[in-house]
Formats: sequence, C-alpha cells, structure tokens
Amino acid sequence: MTPTCPGPTLGVVGGGQLGRMLAEAASPLGVDVVVLDPTPDCPASRVAEQIEGSFDDPDAVRELADRSDALTLEIELADPDVLETVGEEYDVPVHPSPDALRTIRDKLVQKRAFADAGIPVPEFVAVDDTDDLADAVERFDGCMLKARTGGYDGRGNLPVEPGDDYEAKLAEVGAGDGGAMAEELIDFERELSIVAARGDGDRRAFPVVENVHREEILRETVAPARCSEAVAERAREVALDTLEPLDGRGVFAVELFETADGETLVNEVAPRPHNSGHWSIEGATTSQFEQHVRAVLGWPLGSAAARAPTVMANVLGDVPEPVPASLSGVGDVLAAGDAHLHWYGKREARPLRKMGHVTLSATDADRDDLLVRARDLRDGLTFE
Repeated sequence: MTPTCPGPTLGVVGGGQLGRMLAEAASPLGVDVVVLDPTPDCPASRVAEQIEGSFDDPDAVRELADRSDALTLEIELADPDVLETVGEEYDVPVHPSPDALRTIRDKLVQKRAFADAGIPVPEFVAVDDTDDLADAVERFDGCMLKARTGGYDGRGNLPVEPGDDYEAKLAEVGAGDGGAMAEELIDFERELSIVAARGDGDRRAFPVVENVHREEILRETVAPARCSEAVAERAREVALDTLEPLDGRGVFAVELFETADGETLVNEVAPRPHNSGHWSIEGATTSQFEQHVRAVLGWPLGSAAARAPTVMANVLGDVPEPVPASLSGVGDVLAAGDAHLHWYGKREARPLRKMGHVTLSATDADRDDLLVRARDLRDGLTFE
C-alpha cells in the first residue's frame, strides 16, 4: 500500500486503550481509524469511529471491512476464521494474518509452534484433566497452570503445588472452556520483553525492557532493561526468531524470562502492541503504535531506537469495588515537568483494572532513580 496523505482507513478489531493509542498514532500519518468493540463509548471512540458489535460477529466484521482499506487487531478475542473469510470477501488485507492469530491465541499451540521452530521455551505439557495435572505437578515439582485461551492480565494463570486441590485449580483457571497447559516454574532473574516489528520485507526490534509484575499484573517497565549486554543481545535474537513461525505484518510483543544462568526463554507472544511497549511513546524514536500502523499498511518502518532511559508505571484501579472513574492527583504528575500522563478514558474503575499510565523519560538518567520517581508519581494518583 503506497504511503499517501491523506492515507487509507485502518480497521481495528478492539477499541480499548490499545485501539485508542493506535488511533492517536495513526492520525499524524493521515490514517483514519475505525474500531469494532462491543462496549458502548469504548476508550478508542474518543479518537476514532466505533462500530458497536462483538469481536467475532461476522456482520460487524463485514461492516468494519467495508469501511477499511486494511484490518488489524488489538485483542486476541478476534475470531481468525471470521477475519479470514471477511478479508477474502472484501479483498481487504488482514495483518497479522489469521493463521498467526490461530497460533497465538491458543497457548498450547503457540508453545508447540515455538518449540518445533527451535525457539527456547519452558518445558510444558497439555492438561486435560486432574490426572494430567497431577502428573505435571509431579514432573515439575509444582507448575504454572494456564488456560489455553482467553487469559490476560494474570487471569487464566495459576501456580499449582503438590497437594493442592487439582480439580478446584482447573476450575479456577477456566480449563473447562478449552483445556489447559502446565509449564515448569522458572527461577528467573528478570522478566523481559521486546516489541519486534515485521513490515514489508523489513524487521525491527525495540530495545529489550524489564517488566515488574505483582499479582500477575504488569506494574512497571524499565527501558532499557537492567541486564547485561550479552543477555540483551540474546533476547533480541530470540525475539526476532519468534517472528518466523508467525505470518503477516505488524508488531509482536515477546515476553521472556532471563534465567539465573543467563538463558533466555520465551514466555508468551502477543500479535499486537503491548502494555510493556507503552514506554516507546515518549522513549523511542517511533512508538510501538506508529510502528504497528506502518507495518500493517506495508509502509516503511520507523527507527526503533530508544531516545533516552524511560520508565513506565501503570495506573491501576486501586478500588475495592467498581466505581465511576475519577482520578485525583493529576496536577502533581503534570507539575513534575518531565512526566507524561496517559489516561485511557474508561468510565469505570475496577479492582486492578488498567486505567492509564505514567511515563518518565530523561537523557542520561539513572534507571533506578527514574523507577522510584515514577512509582511515587503513580502512587500519588487516587480514585475518588
């Protein structure tokens, strides 16, 4: 697709915060965005047109294709079969490809694809019942149980120890909706990730970053990661290797473990922009969102180089129960001068729901100091 201004219209399945930030990045390029989302007045609707409908509704996807020159996604709940059929009907390219989505949305299929391609991954086994889970716990001396589909932000993942109630664990993880997978528990030094992009004959990788999780939810990202150059280079090689079994253009977020002996293992891959890449809006020459727009349209990719050390801190719904979203303390973040606040426009704050993020980026800054400051600014934000 030849770059022009004004440009084409990009259809996005999903209109959450990722869809919102995609639309914000597309606008300066002259690209209009239409999103498909079932939530009335979804976050992306403030900056893009919205078609209200479910992610897998064939008629809604047809309406999206009819109004778009290319289709992409910001959520794995999109139906690859519907996308493939509608893309062919309307002669609209779909990126990443439906085949890539089929591989990634099932965690067991994803792990098998990477293992078959020689990409380093933790040991894993399929789990269909309590006997399978008992065997996995014995084999790995405890394991991480994961639902094969539908999990996100820690949902669908549970540690299992010997002697646990295996039937209850399978029910809690939601294995009845499509089976489960058990992985060995990794003794890791750091959780890392890289956003890798594939365009039309080109590949780019953003710097490796370090992710800090608590309660299975990403809290902060430090860019670049506080790891050795050797680990960073190996992580980059592995991340680019993960693109080989996956078809189509776009950005792919590769989550990794740095083990105690310096090995790098792939945890999971997302076929879209990712929370751990939000730092790139202020911290990189080209944000992950602009890179995704460029890639799926077949336009030249931008530089993925970092501008400066950067820390991103998620603003979560720190509330005991759902309440209307009203954030206070914003003035303190803005007064910091070098801080950037991103508010996702969600109408309701829920416990641990991602509501926004704060970014600090400063040339020659100490990353430990940036992390302390970012946490302080983030923790000063409260929901009334």
